Amino acid sequence: MHIKEVCLEGFKSYAGRTVVPGFDPLFNAITGLNGSGKSNILDSICFVLGITDLRAVRAASLQELVYKQGQAGVTKATVSIVFDNSDRARSPLGYEDSAEITVTRQIVVGGRNKYLINGHLAQPSRVQTLFHSVQLNVNNPHFLIMQGRITKVLNMKPPEILSMLEEAAGTRMYEMKKESALKTLEKKQNKVEEINKLLDDEILPALEKLRKERCQYMKWANGNTELDRLKRFCIAYEFVQAEKVRESALSDVKQIQGKIVELDESTEKLKADIDEMDKNIATLTAEKEAKLGGEMKVLSDKVDKLSHALIKETSLMDNQEETLRSEEKAAEKILKNIEDIKRSIVERDAAVKNAEDGASDMSKRAEDLTKEIDDSEKEYQGVLAGKSSANEKKCLEDQLRDAKAAVGEAESGLKQLTTKISHSEKELKEKKAQMKSKRDEATAAEKELKARTKDLDAIKASMGSINYGEGQMEALQKDRSTEVEVVQKLKDKVRALSGELGNVNFSYQDPVKKFDRSKVKGVVARLIKIKDSSTATALEVAAGGRLYNVVVDTETTGKQLLQNGGLKRRVTIIPLNKIHTGTIPDRVQQAARRMVSECFVFIRWI
Repeated sequence: MHIKEVCLEGFKSYAGRTVVPGFDPLFNAITGLNGSGKSNILDSICFVLGITDLRAVRAASLQELVYKQGQAGVTKATVSIVFDNSDRARSPLGYEDSAEITVTRQIVVGGRNKYLINGHLAQPSRVQTLFHSVQLNVNNPHFLIMQGRITKVLNMKPPEILSMLEEAAGTRMYEMKKESALKTLEKKQNKVEEINKLLDDEILPALEKLRKERCQYMKWANGNTELDRLKRFCIAYEFVQAEKVRESALSDVKQIQGKIVELDESTEKLKADIDEMDKNIATLTAEKEAKLGGEMKVLSDKVDKLSHALIKETSLMDNQEETLRSEEKAAEKILKNIEDIKRSIVERDAAVKNAEDGASDMSKRAEDLTKEIDDSEKEYQGVLAGKSSANEKKCLEDQLRDAKAAVGEAESGLKQLTTKISHSEKELKEKKAQMKSKRDEATAAEKELKARTKDLDAIKASMGSINYGEGQMEALQKDRSTEVEVVQKLKDKVRALSGELGNVNFSYQDPVKKFDRSKVKGVVARLIKIKDSSTATALEVAAGGRLYNVVVDTETTGKQLLQNGGLKRRVTIIPLNKIHTGTIPDRVQQAARRMVSECFVFIRWI
């Protein structure tokens, strides 16, 4: 494989597209005048071969390889090399069928660096593999002799010479791949160890725990299923036993009804005998009354009157007992009110006494102040006359000033006392009025208490004259407690039946406006009619939870119910348009009838 053509565009000094064709298969040197671009062509070849040390192409960055670093309107550099691949023995791996191989490398200012092989994008590693497979490693070249290369080869150490020989022999690529693979293997091994540690520490214990929980759940689910099955069998057994009890009870009822008929017949006979005896008694009574002159009639009337009087007295006694209880409550309330009134009166008396004492003290204080004012006025008059009676050492002006101050204080104190006296008198009047009203209330309460006590005594006296059986109330209470127990048992039974039949009731809200509720047929249990009630238990055990599936007309209605029906529990919906049933042949039906006689279930879908 050798170079046939080099195409440069925007690379270093080549601003426009420049094609250098016609390379000889034995081409090994570039000659020319200074500044003609010899080095740039060699740099372009190294650029395409993937050189990494940019100092070898006299550049500090890839951007410097673009014509005038992109300042002249050229923003990218592209170099394409066409290789002759006619020698299949020296072709790169994977390209034996290609007569020519075109490798292009392009860089954009401020953009990305890309490779193309035969016009298709390729990764840099793929391009490096292509060149390494034909011993063209530009980063350690043995095919390129640059300035100072001979001196560098002469000064090489044994490892470097070995590396150069491996490069020339083409094994260096595999050594590099081996090293890369070993590094990758080491990284992957660390990752594998980390994953194994994660598995051992977290995932496997959690998985084991979940497995145990799954086993426990499966045991619970199986036990729950078995429990439901056994419950259904128990219910079926209890139902069969109840049916037997019912049948025996029906036979007992028939026997009792026969006895009742016999008793009715004997009762009719006895009634006839009683009627005949009544007639005889009436005849004898008429004869006796005729003899006794109507004394029996008088006694009978008297007995009737006494009976009416007894009934009247009994009702009166009941009313009086009720009145007595209400009067006792009223009396207790009145006594409590009287005690409250008495306490209030005592408090009011104490308040009135305190107010009177305060008023007397204030009156006395007012008299003292009035007397002091009179004395001060007399002294003031004497001072005006030029006398000094109290203190000869003071001058008349000081005594006059003291006297005026004393007069002012006395007048202000007198006004305050007068105001307090007026308030106290007003409060005293209010307290006296309240005390008078409380006394009136107490008097009225005492009168009412006496009247209630008198009524209570009268009621007790009237109750003493009434005959009352000692055990009547206890017997009535016992009968009432018995009836309450019976009612409670019936309520518990109704509640239990309601709980068992709770799944039969299917409630929902309209999923859409003006929804046709006739589309929802109801649960299966309500749509089944059983010809023979003795087979109900067998049907319930066989059907199980499917009795509570909901039947609708189409799957659209079922979807509407599930999405917008506001269902309160999980249900299974059966659309009628999806049910396909086969017709049972008459021959099979007749054979079934012969096997089970008349014990078959007739199911009709509504």
